[in-house]
Amino acid sequence: MLDTHSGLWDQCLRKIEGKIEADTYGTWFAQTSSSHLDARLAHIEVPTSFFVDWLEEHWLDLIRTTIEEITSWTPEIRISVKKNAPASPGAPLDFSTSDGSAAPKKPAAPMKPVVPGPVSEAVFPLNPRYRFEDFIVGESNQFSFTAAKSVAESPGATSYNPLVIYSGVGLGKTHLLQAIADHCVRNGTARRVVYTSAEKFFTDYLKAIQKKDTSAYIEIYRNADVLLIDDIQFYVKTEACQRELLHTFNTLYQLNKQIVLSSDRPPSTLKGFEDRLISRFQWGLVTDIDRPDLETRMAIINQKAGDHGVRIPPEVARFMAEQIDSNIRELEGALTHLITYSVYKRAPVSLRIARDTIKSLGRVKSITSPPISIREIQKRTAGYFNISVDMLTGATRRQEIATARHICMYLCRRLTQAPLKSIGSEFGNRDHTTVIHACKNIATRLSSDPDFEAHVSQIQNRVQQFASA
Repeated sequence: MLDTHSGLWDQCLRKIEGKIEADTYGTWFAQTSSSHLDARLAHIEVPTSFFVDWLEEHWLDLIRTTIEEITSWTPEIRISVKKNAPASPGAPLDFSTSDGSAAPKKPAAPMKPVVPGPVSEAVFPLNPRYRFEDFIVGESNQFSFTAAKSVAESPGATSYNPLVIYSGVGLGKTHLLQAIADHCVRNGTARRVVYTSAEKFFTDYLKAIQKKDTSAYIEIYRNADVLLIDDIQFYVKTEACQRELLHTFNTLYQLNKQIVLSSDRPPSTLKGFEDRLISRFQWGLVTDIDRPDLETRMAIINQKAGDHGVRIPPEVARFMAEQIDSNIRELEGALTHLITYSVYKRAPVSLRIARDTIKSLGRVKSITSPPISIREIQKRTAGYFNISVDMLTGATRRQEIATARHICMYLCRRLTQAPLKSIGSEFGNRDHTTVIHACKNIATRLSSDPDFEAHVSQIQNRVQQFASA
């Protein structure tokens, strides 16, 4: 074992890197260091105070567990900002032009945002429904919302450049991109705002090449103060197209102009992109939007119904939210169908009409299946691992116990409608962020370890069998 503080922390970092997604590691851990690490104190240094808050809130358990695995120590964890840390954290820059020559380095400290005159413009039309005030914030999207709001208030002047937001279909990434653009225009934080799809970015480039005149194209995209490209995974990946995207990225980045991208997957898993583009996508902040929990879905239903001037009874809102949990877009469509059906029937919105609506959409879940409690899941999981429920929910951080605990949290999230906070409280009053971290860890292992997936499936089957017995 290495006897230096930095050497021990390097070992911990390698262990952490193997436990979490590459994007997450690159964003939150790659730039950390340790000035002191022994049995009494682990002093971790990070680039900014935001890193301090985020690591303490979301990753403290992982840091503590990893240190214990490497050293058998359980020291006090202290996280602070590095002395003389640069204003904008990020990986060392490695710009290069298409001919391989070195391009100028980006300034270490970002310029302050330009405060424009009275005229700010969106080059392409925006959807007026996609504003920050219309975005329902819940546990699944809170961090992405906060990051987007920060970028909109100070484009090009935060460490979130580029900001990459990824999620499945219909979870709100387009809403957030357009909300950034809308905020910049309405509040004058940027003069020239360009929101576009990856497909339009490509077709505009193709038209410019066909006309043998790229001046108008360059005028639009390389002179943007804020460039937002939606669904980057659909960008055409020819060599010339990637080179154009690279040039545009480099030009804007070196001028401290804000770049925001959305994708349906993490940048590291995008197919067909050159490594140097993938690397650039990860220079700033990569954040995801998860499926909304029950409370968030109910809030969405109530707000959207209010937009239509309709009041939804609480039991109807809950029923709709329980039946449709895949994405917000589908939920909004079902609500529109419900309201239309109610008008057609000339009857107020009721649970009966809601059931008919969901049935007509072919989405009815089993309403008679018995609910599964958190306690039942804990009991069956503990029995599978031959440990007590008290040990499962207790404070021990032994690897095998921690794994069982994470599986149990994952199954509670999957098999119940309980909020994250409620799940955390049933595991020794743990914070909801601990539950999120556990679920993501298990989901990652399930995607890459068939044996592990088989074990989790056995536990889930055991829980469901006892619940239906």
